[in-house]
Amino acid sequence: MNLPDPTSGLPTSFTAAIPNALMPGVKFAQAATEYAVDAWQRYLLFADVMRERGNQYQAHLHERAPNVLDFEATLIVDGRNLPRPVNYGLVRILAPEDLKPDHDATEGRDPGRLRPFVIFDPRAGHGPGIGGFKRESEIGAALRAGHPCYFVGFLPDPVPGQTVEDVMRAEAAFLEKVIELHPDSPGKPAVIGNCQAGWQILMTAAMRPELFGPIVVAGAPVSYWAGWRGKNPMRYSGGMLGGSWLTAMTGDLGGGRFDGAWLVQNFENLNPANTLWNKQYNLYATIDTEAPRYLGFEKYWGGHVFLNAAEMQYIVDNLFVGNRLVRGEIVTSDGIRLDLRNIRSPIVVFCSYGDNITPPPQALGWITDLYRDDADLLGHDQTIVYATHDSIGHLGIFVSSSTGRKEHREFVSNIDLIDLLPSGLYEAHMGNKTEATSHAELIQGDHVLSISTRSIDDVRAIVQPDPESDRRFATAAYVSSLNLGLYRSFMQPWVKACVMPGSADVASRLHPLRVPYEAWSDRNPFASWFAQAAETVKQDRKPVAADNPFWQMQSAVSDAIGSSLDFWRDMRDTMVEQTFETVYGAPWLQALAGLPAKSESEAASALTEPGDTDERNASIAAEHARLRNEMTQGGLVEASVRALLFMRRTHGEADERRFNLARAMISTISDRGILAFKETVREQAKLLRLDTDAAIDALPALLANVPPAEVRNAARDIEKISTTLPLDEQERADLARVLTIFEAATKERPETTRRTAASQKAG
Repeated sequence: MNLPDPTSGLPTSFTAAIPNALMPGVKFAQAATEYAVDAWQRYLLFADVMRERGNQYQAHLHERAPNVLDFEATLIVDGRNLPRPVNYGLVRILAPEDLKPDHDATEGRDPGRLRPFVIFDPRAGHGPGIGGFKRESEIGAALRAGHPCYFVGFLPDPVPGQTVEDVMRAEAAFLEKVIELHPDSPGKPAVIGNCQAGWQILMTAAMRPELFGPIVVAGAPVSYWAGWRGKNPMRYSGGMLGGSWLTAMTGDLGGGRFDGAWLVQNFENLNPANTLWNKQYNLYATIDTEAPRYLGFEKYWGGHVFLNAAEMQYIVDNLFVGNRLVRGEIVTSDGIRLDLRNIRSPIVVFCSYGDNITPPPQALGWITDLYRDDADLLGHDQTIVYATHDSIGHLGIFVSSSTGRKEHREFVSNIDLIDLLPSGLYEAHMGNKTEATSHAELIQGDHVLSISTRSIDDVRAIVQPDPESDRRFATAAYVSSLNLGLYRSFMQPWVKACVMPGSADVASRLHPLRVPYEAWSDRNPFASWFAQAAETVKQDRKPVAADNPFWQMQSAVSDAIGSSLDFWRDMRDTMVEQTFETVYGAPWLQALAGLPAKSESEAASALTEPGDTDERNASIAAEHARLRNEMTQGGLVEASVRALLFMRRTHGEADERRFNLARAMISTISDRGILAFKETVREQAKLLRLDTDAAIDALPALLANVPPAEVRNAARDIEKISTTLPLDEQERADLARVLTIFEAATKERPETTRRTAASQKAG
């Protein structure tokens, strides 16, 4: 019996007859044959997946409301029925059985009274659903924690005539409806805005601050001129194109609509290696396992939507090129100035160092743009929390399951902690919960959220503001306005006259990003043969071994192609940056743009720092006077909160364990709702910042009329909360000081005794 040789796969009698000198050639030929069979099968399977992608694209286009949500939902408000109609809609997410609240997720809270979450999805070229694309997502995190969850999506085509301001007013109407549906909610709705939706809800919150609870903006660009030199080339696009005139022409050629596929192509151009090679090659190389994930993502990535030309022009002129939001220069049609400093809710900024679309400087730069220093931020009574990820990409912020399980779960489960933070700047960290973690029973989920105080200088170190760069971008904004005026005066009438009925639709179908989807599906006459061939291959699949030399050569060639495209990208980006800096850094062009000389500009900036007006200084002085009058006002709740805040003032860090204990403690001594309690926390924090010693010396006055037993219980709880985690020397001294004051308040007080006796006698 001839058994196959384990090294060659040929019968031993055959290999024995082959001279040793010929064996390498035989093995080489066999490896080549095996690779050729595998390569042909992979090609057929790859082509079939592309066919399925085209079918999926066609089916998605014909859906009544195309989206990629992994959840069932019911429509609550149709934006097309609003007084100023828009193509947006508010739906309520129906919680599936597999996303019931985690064990003890709502312990100590009534699940029926948890604040609702509202997730706003970006309308930046793609269709809606990215916030609920997977079970482990922002929506999944909210449902798992027991919160009612709502989602704001949109239809592919805008309502004719709708504007960005109309969308803002629709968002406000949606929140009004959510508030109406949850009258017993302990606080205003928590809002999450992804990417483009992030800056849009910040604009809405600046217009209607009373509607918002905590706001989480994920991967949202707000400061468009910011970025790191040599790393963030996308911010130069407007200047390199001569400004927004091309946006206007694209909208005119589209018959008054702007094709979102152009925005998607801008994203694609950032990483040509992935766009032109790696994405397709990864599918080809792992065709046996990658198809479901690939098709799932392509359903979102290929679902391009439209904006009105006026909407896109507004966005480019005011944000992308003009950067007017962070300077408070945008005014609504009814005269409301959109100043982000008007927002009263805590703002959580989540960004990543691996995000090449919204890098941390663009996500955080508005903080240093608006606030000169910490005193300025505190003077505006604003609370900002930021969290950064080391490596995840832009879409991973919304799509990655690991992000959904970690960051989004922590933000959701600790939303009340975030809402109760005093005004100031903070950084959030998520650490792993392990067997060694102390008081693990106080932690929800697999991670522990800690929040540390930060300063404006900490954010400035991340953003790295560059006044010279700002001058160049200001010059680009001037050139953009000039070119747009020239286009509207001389070219726009001719362009509009050349647009034929139906030509815009044909142009959109021929967009380079749509052609692959349109060209290869079951509509193609050759597709059926590939489908049949792929089914045959699946029944007799012969994958090549990983050590096959031709497979290894293929991998090496693929790596070389990717590296070459990366090199070309780096050269291109360097050239773009240098060209932008040379053109818009020219002194004559800056002078033409009306910018003052550098020395004059610096002097003017020093004279016009935000917060330096006489009116602002008078307001701060009046607030300080009010606080001093309130120093001795209050009772046990105010005294307890003041003592706990005093304990943590030097350490500057708190986590969910202490917060959960404090919440339980306060609930035993007060039935105040979270909104009233939030005001108490913020008020006591202000008093401590104004005069720490005076605030602590006033504690006896707050405890004077409190029954000694209640004071004693509060002191015991304060000590328990404070010692949950190790204390440093200063904190131990502060705890001793506080406990001494509380102990003194439990002594017999003559005035209290006389009042009690008089009351008993009167009874």
